[in-house]
Amino acid sequence: MQKTSSTTKLVIFLVVLGLISYLASLYVDWLWFKSVNFPSVFSTILLNKIGLYVFIFLATALLFAFNLRLTRRHMGPVEEPVYDDEEGRVIYLDDEKTPWKEFLRGKSSRWLYLGISLFAAYLVSSVAVDNWIVVQQYINRVPFGTTDPIFNKDLGFYFFNLTFYKFAYGTLMMALILLIITLGSIYLINASTNLLFGNWRQFSFAKGHMATLLAAIFLLKAWGYKLAAYDILFSPAGIVYGATYSDIFARLLSYRILLLLSIIIAAVILANIFVKKFKWILISLGAWVLVAVLMGSVYPSLIQKLVVQPNEFNKEKPYIENAIKYTRQAYGLDRAENREFNIDYNLDISDPSHQSTIDNIRLWDWQPLRTTYKNLQQLRSYYVFDDVDIDRYTVDGEYRQLMLSVREIDQEELPQQAKTWINQRLMYTHGYGLVVSPVTEVAEEGFPQFFVKDIPPRFSTDLKIERPEIYFGEKTDNYVIVNTSQKEFDYPAGEKNVYTRYEGKDGIKIKSFARRLLFGWVLKDYKMLLSSDITNESQVLMNRNILDRVQKVAPYLSYDGDPYIVINDDGKLYWVLDAYTVSDKYPYSEPFDKQRNNYLRNSVKVICDAYTGKMNFYIADESDPIIKTYSRIFPQVYQPLSAMPEGLRSHLRYPVDMFSIQAQMYRTFHMTDPSVFYNKEDPWLIPNETVEDKQVKMEPYYLVMRLPEEENPEYILMMPFTPKSRANMVGWMCARMDGDNYGKMLVYNFPKQETIYGPEQIESRINQNTEIAQQLSLWDQRGSRVYRGNLLVIPMGNSVLYVEPLYLQAENNRLPELKRVIAAFENKVVMEPSLDTALLKLFGQNQRVESQQTGVVVTPGELPGATVAELAKSAREYYDRANQLLRDGDWAGYGENIKKLNETISRLEEAAKP
Repeated sequence: MQKTSSTTKLVIFLVVLGLISYLASLYVDWLWFKSVNFPSVFSTILLNKIGLYVFIFLATALLFAFNLRLTRRHMGPVEEPVYDDEEGRVIYLDDEKTPWKEFLRGKSSRWLYLGISLFAAYLVSSVAVDNWIVVQQYINRVPFGTTDPIFNKDLGFYFFNLTFYKFAYGTLMMALILLIITLGSIYLINASTNLLFGNWRQFSFAKGHMATLLAAIFLLKAWGYKLAAYDILFSPAGIVYGATYSDIFARLLSYRILLLLSIIIAAVILANIFVKKFKWILISLGAWVLVAVLMGSVYPSLIQKLVVQPNEFNKEKPYIENAIKYTRQAYGLDRAENREFNIDYNLDISDPSHQSTIDNIRLWDWQPLRTTYKNLQQLRSYYVFDDVDIDRYTVDGEYRQLMLSVREIDQEELPQQAKTWINQRLMYTHGYGLVVSPVTEVAEEGFPQFFVKDIPPRFSTDLKIERPEIYFGEKTDNYVIVNTSQKEFDYPAGEKNVYTRYEGKDGIKIKSFARRLLFGWVLKDYKMLLSSDITNESQVLMNRNILDRVQKVAPYLSYDGDPYIVINDDGKLYWVLDAYTVSDKYPYSEPFDKQRNNYLRNSVKVICDAYTGKMNFYIADESDPIIKTYSRIFPQVYQPLSAMPEGLRSHLRYPVDMFSIQAQMYRTFHMTDPSVFYNKEDPWLIPNETVEDKQVKMEPYYLVMRLPEEENPEYILMMPFTPKSRANMVGWMCARMDGDNYGKMLVYNFPKQETIYGPEQIESRINQNTEIAQQLSLWDQRGSRVYRGNLLVIPMGNSVLYVEPLYLQAENNRLPELKRVIAAFENKVVMEPSLDTALLKLFGQNQRVESQQTGVVVTPGELPGATVAELAKSAREYYDRANQLLRDGDWAGYGENIKKLNETISRLEEAAKP
């Protein structure tokens, strides 16, 4: 007995401890939401979860309690009658000899049934509570304004109503199945006693009770068939995604028959309580199973084989039209503007209208550039460049495309002896600054030309950063405590370090020892209690990873995998995150992932201050009904896009993840003619390119360029297409993102009667060019390695220009240097040290190109360099190449390069003359 008492006390203690821990964590969450100015989000989510949990818990508990009370009342007395044949008297068994009957039927059974009711209520409510957002979406639903072609219902019905109805159906079905299993078990145990003693009088009620519940399940199942009928709009089995001929004329019919049959079965079961025709139940259940098999599988297959396949296109044509129409709507492809692009190859590269495009042709790819940044600008082992972002800025009055990378701190990279609690929690709290370089300019030795570099930041343009500290970022995954007695490390300055103090107000203040104890418990950090550096004014900065941070506020949104940093007009750094509304409930729309999601909108732009962590959520697509619904549920969270500061709004960009999905869907759904679609006459492919030394699928990339037929340069995201089974280019898609053109999609359709070189063909021509191939083979020897960058496909005028950068890096100590630029136009491919010289060699003697790097006008007669700097660079390259060839024993190549070196020196002497 003592042992049982100790066990009970231990269980109670653990339960209380768990409850205290949960409440403490909940309170810290509340403090965090309050610190980031979103207390309404915390209260809305918590109250909705509690409200839904309590409602379902009470409803389920009452359902079980009511039925268990009926069961207990009609199970008969505790004592079972026994007839004494010798004396002719009726006696009852002793209660002590049958204690389990007291447990089921006696006074103590009330506690048993109460426990069963509460446990069942816990199971059902725990499963259902996370669907609070489904309930709120139903309550705050808004119409789409578009109806489906089969049931003529507004599409909002499938996004909000149907989802809610399925949730309600699933919850009710779970509760009823648990109830019938529970009551069946109790009746079965009781029946064993009744059969033993010949007492049949309790069977009548048990039979009626179970029959009623079974009838309720079949009535609910009838509603389930009604809901399932709508799912044919998302059927994956036909020629297109969505309802096809066999779905409409077979599966939909089967659902309607099964619905009617379920109602009939429920009526037969209820009638059997009175008419005692158990055979009717068996017959109706048999019919239900037979119809489910025949109508659900056999009949649709027969319709497909005997009716559809002999005349498939004519039968499926309206459904193909539906699939094309609704898929294009779901991904916004119906908004894309199509233009015919007639090639003439009469490109005048010296035309001033092309200069803005030439000045922003991207020569730096983010992969090799990140490696270069790490080698040149990481400065300390604990600093990391996690990613390279691409954006556009007006620099010194010019519209330029820039590469940016934030210098975050990674405490895991601290020396082992420096990984102390003080260093990780109080001292090394933030990263510092970023590097910025233009996409086109190359400094000496093939390194990027920095506009912003070093610590503290040094600037070579009018870009300025007033607040370079990075407390919140992509790599900051741990919490820190600021405003303590311990100075925070700011940045290294020679042999000394510069220290600072956090000036933000958005952390959670300690305030008291009780809060310190609370944080120590929740964060599992007892050293917080012992540290003398922590004061009541200290602040805890939690959830510093920007993706985790925004997901905590809006977990119902999906987020782009590439947040990017922005330098605002005020000199502060902000993170921009793209958020999506995603659903699998758009009728007839082809899914884009394994979860069968088939609707996508970039409806929200999130701004997060890199210093304070403050977040703002802006509605970027006001036409999206899903975000309208969320803004009704959380009115304190979302702001109109017009409320975003102009300095940040000008840096909004079309997200790569969304554009990639749209491009993937457009490969098939550019075919709007049902006949062409059915025969798959014109499927497009995303072409391959050579990156590094591997064949990979092309990815979308950002460019600043002047689109043909447009007056001004603009920022775009682009992707070329090739036809299936051929390598020539057939289409080119871009998303525009400047000013009023933001979000507009443009597709150029190339003529099919002539060959327009596709990326794979250009890559092949590069490989087949003997001069280029020889140079690449030469570099790929003795410890060096060539890295081939992304191939850019750039429409200019009525022509297409192709540009690919080449980087050279050591095999062991990789430090990519931009050494050559390959350019291709029409039937000519060239490789030169710079883009300017490549274009001049490509377009001939009558062209003039202004060098973005030097500002000097270069002509072909002055090649390989017009300035002393360019000639000196060429001389150094010939000299290095000659020495390499000498080491390799290539005397012919050595002699050729010495000859070119001599010519270059002669030109240097000419240039040096007064």
